[in-house]
Amino acid sequence: MTLGALMLDLEGLTLTDAEKDLLRHPHVGGVILFARNFSSVEQVTALVQAIRAIRPGLILAVDQEGGRVQRFREGFVKLPPMKVFGELFESNPGEARQRAYQCGWLMAAEVLATGVDISFAPILDVDCGISQVIGDRAFHADPQVAVKLLREFIRGMHDAGMAATGKHFPGHGSVVADSHVALPIDERSWAEIESHDLVPFTQLARELQGIMPAHVIYPRIDPHPAGFSPFWLQDILRERLGFDGVIFSDDLSMEGAVSTGSFSDRANAALDAGCDMVLVCNHRVGALEVLQALEARGQFPEQRRFEALRGKFRYSWDSLHADASWTLAKEAVGAMA
Repeated sequence: MTLGALMLDLEGLTLTDAEKDLLRHPHVGGVILFARNFSSVEQVTALVQAIRAIRPGLILAVDQEGGRVQRFREGFVKLPPMKVFGELFESNPGEARQRAYQCGWLMAAEVLATGVDISFAPILDVDCGISQVIGDRAFHADPQVAVKLLREFIRGMHDAGMAATGKHFPGHGSVVADSHVALPIDERSWAEIESHDLVPFTQLARELQGIMPAHVIYPRIDPHPAGFSPFWLQDILRERLGFDGVIFSDDLSMEGAVSTGSFSDRANAALDAGCDMVLVCNHRVGALEVLQALEARGQFPEQRRFEALRGKFRYSWDSLHADASWTLAKEAVGAMA
């Protein structure tokens, strides 16, 4: 089945008739679920099945990073913020890597057991003590330490059967402003960014199946926010770093995207820059405008990249909880939350 370039959200716990029609639109390619779409494991599994009954191949996603960004909670293991693995690394690097692996596996296995394909994780941003929106979501302030922990977290995700999506390229951790409510400007030079924030992306790009760029402008390098920049997405990410997975835009309804124009302008700019799929969340009118723009473009994304995102559903919810690996991971990771 050919997937379109729009990932959108849903209103509540079940599909409305309007949403059922919307999911049939050929230019829809995915659905992202939020906390408002979750009340229990049974409910969200039924919602996923209802979506699959309409469009079986849609990419289904959730933000299930851990810490303050965990949309599915009741019945799921409470995941710690990633910073705790960096703190543990200071005293016991081997144990920190093992726990990071277990967390990646646990998060992915539980999400996959509901029928959702991917969590938009992990965070590759480096914690510089500047960005509150990143903060404890990041693994460490030292990019080389972050890479060691990230590699284990990603390996855990892969072993569970989930693709890994790194964000927010080329790094959101060195700006104060939150791109949800403002357009951050990072005034650093290329040399400063390359030697710090870009390090995790440089070293891990070929281990990731998806990447999400930041709604941040780096004016000394390029005048456009990274997610709308051919320089960042094509020259650096595709060509220099050799990334060949899916590039997702960050949410086009965020304030960091507003300067690019209308919703159709934002979608066209993101796709022209090199994004494969654009997200429009919490703004149904904007999503419909983007669908009109996609109809006018008449183009579909390169489908081969989406294949690597499809979840390998190795467990039902019951069989997962009967697995000794789940028990061990729950005890180890849950104690850190």
